[in-house]
Amino acid sequence: MTEISPISVLETDKKRTDDPVTVMTFNLRFGLAKDGPYAWEHRKPLVSKILEDYPCDFIGFQEVNHFQAEFLIRSLRHYGHIGWYYKRLEWWQNNLILFDPSWECLGHRHFFLSRTPDLPSQLFGSIWPRQCIIGWFKKKNQYLLMANTHFDFASEVQQKSAGLLMDFLKYFPKGIPQIITGDFNTTPDSPAHHCFKSRGFDLVMEGESVTTFHNFTGKETGRHIDWILYRNGLSPVFEQVIQDAFNSLFPSDHYPVRAGFAWTT
Repeated sequence: MTEISPISVLETDKKRTDDPVTVMTFNLRFGLAKDGPYAWEHRKPLVSKILEDYPCDFIGFQEVNHFQAEFLIRSLRHYGHIGWYYKRLEWWQNNLILFDPSWECLGHRHFFLSRTPDLPSQLFGSIWPRQCIIGWFKKKNQYLLMANTHFDFASEVQQKSAGLLMDFLKYFPKGIPQIITGDFNTTPDSPAHHCFKSRGFDLVMEGESVTTFHNFTGKETGRHIDWILYRNGLSPVFEQVIQDAFNSLFPSDHYPVRAGFAWTT
């Protein structure tokens, strides 16, 4: 596990990047699921196609079995990656961040959403051990913090998980642009969302009628549970839910969500 070192934010570097930063959140649907025609072996070429058609600076993946992680790393071999994927338990689901090589990863931190974050563990009431990966990145003189997570199902657990994540963010310099991607298993206006919102995070496509979980049906009305949250000097320039299918087969039971951000500071 790599600790994130303190970074000075007072540098003056004329090589500041003004390029928009593009981010995706993508719940893959775990590969061990017995999904018949929607099984991972049928879907993985479609995942590659999505990633080819919709390039990003950062991609936050959830629900990734270790063999899916290895597939992603091979498929996007020019990308860097951070996250902890656990090979010894085949069913283990992971969160990964893949990032474009134009960004330098200065450090990263993996932790469990629990009272013992450095040990495989879970909050009381959580069905699964839930995790988060945080990366600290630099491009020219622009810094960005990105976190990727996957919340459990109970509202109280989600709210506590949001609080734990926010506690970790306190260790970083104030005012630095921050993005959180994830499957939050809840919709906007939930207690978990209010926890983020009260601390200055905005939500991509907040207030819109958005569906991100479709259970391989392709439906356009349902729950908005896959989020991209942002704060501190970022402004969306585009927002999209990717509903592409290939011969009626979808890459996942979740739609990927993608957004581009301009720097406002």
